[in-house]
This record gives sequence, C-alpha cells and structure tokens, in this order.
Amino acid sequence: MYDNKPTKCLTGRVRLSYCHLTEPNNNYGGEPKYSVTLLIPKSDTATKADIDAAMAAAADNGVKGCWNGARPTVFQNALIYDGDGVRPSGEKFGKECRGHWVITASSKTKPDVVHISNIRSQLLPTDIYSGMYARVTINFYPYNYHGNKGIGCGLGNVVKVDEGKPLGGRCSAASDFAGLENAASQQYQPPAYAAPTQQYRQSAALDPITGQPITGTYGF
Repeated sequence: MYDNKPTKCLTGRVRLSYCHLTEPNNNYGGEPKYSVTLLIPKSDTATKADIDAAMAAAADNGVKGCWNGARPTVFQNALIYDGDGVRPSGEKFGKECRGHWVITASSKTKPDVVHISNIRSQLLPTDIYSGMYARVTINFYPYNYHGNKGIGCGLGNVVKVDEGKPLGGRCSAASDFAGLENAASQQYQPPAYAAPTQQYRQSAALDPITGQPITGTYGF
C-alpha cells in the first residue's frame, strides 16, 4: 500500500535524465549514491503542487527538528529548477529540459526499478536509460550539515511507463550499423563446395605407410 506521508510525492509521467539507477554515482567525488534527474512537464500542475506541499512539510519538520525551532531566512532548497532558465553555473539547460521543471533525487540504497506491466519484477539494466518515461516516488527531508541548512530530495522507487529517445547521445547498434549487414552479406560469397577429384579419392584412400587401401569410417 502506498505510504501517503506529507513529505512524500508520487510524480506523474516524467522523463528521466542522468540515470544512475543500476550503479551508484560518485557524485563528483562525494559519497556514491543512486540518483536520477526528473524532467517534470510544466503542464503537470498536480505534480508540481504535490512537490511544493511536500517541501513545505519537510521545512516544518526541520523547524521541529534539526533547525532547532527556527526556520532559516535563507537556506538551500531541494533544488527544483526552471528548465527554460539557466543552471546555477549560468549555463542554459539542455533542449530536453524546455517546458519542464528539473529536480534531482538521490539515495544511498538501490531503488526498485520496475515496469508498469509487472511491478513485482525488477527491470534489466539494459532496459533502464536516460530518456525513458517513468513515475517516481520522492521524499523531502530537512538537513543541517555543518551549519548549511536546507531541504534534500530522496529517491524512492521508479516504475517505467514508456520508452523514449535516449538522452546523452547514445545510439543503438541497429542505428549505428544500419545498412552494413546487407552490404556485408553481398560482399562475402562463401566458396562453393567442390567434390574431391578422383585422383584425390585414390590418394586419400591409400595408407601412406603401408600403401594399402584404407577401409572403414575414414575411407571414400
């Protein structure tokens, strides 16, 4: 049964980017974690409202807990970006982010990644890739790390709902080598089988030591 707690959110249909769901990523030298970036269509106002509410609930937990009763006037939020804007570095987001909200979720433990047609069976790693479509559970939490206060986004589980064009420039072998298979089959002609000549039959049928005809399995 779905655990419907205030800080938890089940997204609508989102596109996955920067997938690290089968092996943890070193997070640029930090602690290795499983992670994925969610591209949430801006038209999905229900998911955005759920995220906003879950983040607010996480902030309330922070006031009651690790923030020691005081809500920070300035703190690091669970970074949700406007895909039509720019990254913190000032660079523009990729074109796949246009028209989307962008948020990254991570976890120390491996998430379950299943298909909508069979939620009890794990997907093969080859079926998990950046660009596919899924619904994802995420959970927001407050933190206070060496005085840096904020809200993080934890990764729950992933259910794949549809295929999508792979992101990151990766192509399939079928597209990379299109046309080569037919060309190769036309260029290569296997040698025709030639029946042994009578001379060969005769020489092959004689024992090279005794000079006597060979009988049995190996004779012609």
